[in-house]
Amino acid sequence: MKKPIPRSPTTTRTPASAGRKAPAPVKSPTSRNGSAPAPEVSGMDDIRDAVARLKRERIIDVAVDLFYSNGFSNTTLEAVADRMNVTKPFIYSHFRSKSELLEEICSRGIRASLEAINRIIAIGGTPTEQARALARDFMNAVLQNQKHIGIYSREEKNLQPADAEAIGNMRREFDHKLTALLEQGNQTGEFDIADPKMASLAIGGIASWSYVWFRSTGRLSRDQVADQMAQLVMSMIQAKPLGKAPAKKRVR
Repeated sequence: MKKPIPRSPTTTRTPASAGRKAPAPVKSPTSRNGSAPAPEVSGMDDIRDAVARLKRERIIDVAVDLFYSNGFSNTTLEAVADRMNVTKPFIYSHFRSKSELLEEICSRGIRASLEAINRIIAIGGTPTEQARALARDFMNAVLQNQKHIGIYSREEKNLQPADAEAIGNMRREFDHKLTALLEQGNQTGEFDIADPKMASLAIGGIASWSYVWFRSTGRLSRDQVADQMAQLVMSMIQAKPLGKAPAKKRVR
């Protein structure tokens, strides 16, 4: 008789992963004080903001053309929307009313002028250097916002009282800062101005009135007008830069 072949004991295979330890959970980074870090700002937010600004500027550009040509009272938001080939709700998504749109347009010129004088004061320099730079940048700010200033001149009466007051405050702030610069030049001996306050108002009036007569197709370019304005202002305030000693008399 044949002997039965002995069978090997049955073994159960264990999966390869059974003997491995489970990975430790990954901890989220924390700041030094133990709090969770602030989430990173998505670049999509920046893109959306940029697109919104472009849309807003497009509305302003079209409204400026219509307000300047037809007047504020004769222009509706529907007309602005039609010119842009959009619906009126698109306009309302950026401006709550036609009055708010008017305020934004009317404030552009003085806001640009105020930014110019603040920038020049921050840079520093002698009163003469600051006055020359301001005269040039102030004129450029006016000419870059020529239609905006024209609309403000004609439509100031249609501004809401609070908006008119806010724009008036910016104008007064500009005048005060320009007056202070002229007074500083008087104190250092660089300027010879009998009445700095009146000189400040005169400079502001000369530059602001250029919205009436300047033409981009005219004899002088915008930069040339700004350069000549700087020369006129320096003559008006009788600027005498420091550092030039008076000529000595010859002894015979």
